[in-house]
Amino acid sequence: MSESILVGSASWTDKTLIECGRFYPKEAKTAEARLRYYATQFPMVEVDSSYYGMPTPQNAQLWADRTPPGFVFNVKAFRLFTGHSAQPMVLHKDIRQALGAKPLRSLYLGDLPPEIEDELWRRFAEALAPLKAAGKLGAVHFQFSPGILRNREGIAFVQRCASKMPGHLLAYEFRNRTWFEGDHAEKTLALQSRLGVVHTVVDGPQGFANCVPCVWAVTNPMLALVRLHGRNADTWNLTKAPSSSARFNYWYHRDELAAMVPEIKHLATLAQSVHVVFNTNFEDQGQVHARLMRELLARA
Repeated sequence: MSESILVGSASWTDKTLIECGRFYPKEAKTAEARLRYYATQFPMVEVDSSYYGMPTPQNAQLWADRTPPGFVFNVKAFRLFTGHSAQPMVLHKDIRQALGAKPLRSLYLGDLPPEIEDELWRRFAEALAPLKAAGKLGAVHFQFSPGILRNREGIAFVQRCASKMPGHLLAYEFRNRTWFEGDHAEKTLALQSRLGVVHTVVDGPQGFANCVPCVWAVTNPMLALVRLHGRNADTWNLTKAPSSSARFNYWYHRDELAAMVPEIKHLATLAQSVHVVFNTNFEDQGQVHARLMRELLARA
């Protein structure tokens, strides 16, 4: 397998992964031990916790310290930066205080005063600095809300995100099919190329408004990103799943993954590096899939 193709999973701390007991050895009982072990198995991982709450420089430094040279972290952008809402309680205490009276509802980025929004962007970049300094920061991954449509407002939103993080490699994943309907696909890829962001090749169920087709393309010569969510249409839009990982409960057949190998190999001829990330994060599915994909790539 080409050294430019890195395969890993989305998160290494999911509750069901730890509880299933099949991936981590019994002696890996701490956060440090689990990350150190994960890094012996795979060369990259995606940080998902940063979507739910702002990461901290302290944690990023620990991640850098606990992984070997060359290990790569892709970090998901905080949910407010991707068009999702957030409860005020996940914001820093001083930010909550600056907002005044406790809001009773969820917040969106547009609800914040410009100076507070700018401060959140600054703190997010500050939190990533230890990984960047260690040469271990891959892409900052923006998984946009299904509510971000391909219209004037949506295009302005994604353009603004790119302008807020100079000096970082950004990857965009859309979750509304309007971005790739008809001739919009070509225009969306052109937009990403102009912004210098990485197009995310998405494998997931089809037939829903919040799904996009699998478009094998490269928009930044530095990186191609493939994210695999599984193809479980029955759970894709579950609103009362026992855990977020239950939505992505799917076992890829060997043939399904093998069919992607030529496409992934082709991406590696167009970009310096390719990241293949399995978001099938129910129990140890992501790790099993990642190992199988590495085997298939090595044999190709």
